[in-house]
Amino acid sequence: MLAAERAAAILRERILDGHLPPGSPLRDVALAAELGMSRNSLREGLRLLGAEGLAVHQKHKGAVVRTLSTVDIRDIYRVRRALELGAIEESATADPSMLRTLEEAVRTEERALTDGQRVVGTAGLRFHQALVALLGSEQIDRFFRTILAQLRLAFFAMPDEVDSHRPWIPQDREICELVLSGRREQAKAAARRYLDESELMLLDAVHAAERQAARSGTVSPTSPAPTRSREV
Repeated sequence: MLAAERAAAILRERILDGHLPPGSPLRDVALAAELGMSRNSLREGLRLLGAEGLAVHQKHKGAVVRTLSTVDIRDIYRVRRALELGAIEESATADPSMLRTLEEAVRTEERALTDGQRVVGTAGLRFHQALVALLGSEQIDRFFRTILAQLRLAFFAMPDEVDSHRPWIPQDREICELVLSGRREQAKAAARRYLDESELMLLDAVHAAERQAARSGTVSPTSPAPTRSREV
């Protein structure tokens, strides 16, 4: 893996794990030193993140993690419906090890909720990552990791991550059980309900955050960016 790709992969994973909230500075000098690479390689890695919709460049501030808009949310959910429903349809031919990974992912999600951990949001995304992995495509997996990293950024618009995710975990369990038992049409119906409801929840949260930003006169680091910002 090239240094720039490695930098992008590390930072993408930090975003997915919830360690880099929207607006977090991505300082090339400090990150290059931390990751043991040149500033040029690190900057190229930041450009890769910009192309993935995870970072933008702000004048006088440098690269920062993006804040997602409602337009982004709608686009993300278009992708999710296509891939997650397709994965359920193809689950009959999935490798048994992938089905075991799916079940373990929902167990991890349930444990995170029981422990009251903030990582519950990331655990939920890992379940859906395991679901899409049933398609058995490395290229789709790579693409979907970026989609999930974008989605993780949207979670920061919610006032309480644990409480906000509490209703979705039983639905993930239901989807998992239906997939494992071969009831694919019922699993797809459950997934559609999940996606419809979770999209509305996130849209409401992001709308509220956008209204708050407008009232306070702040500018969110989104893309397409305002005239004083540009993509990394």
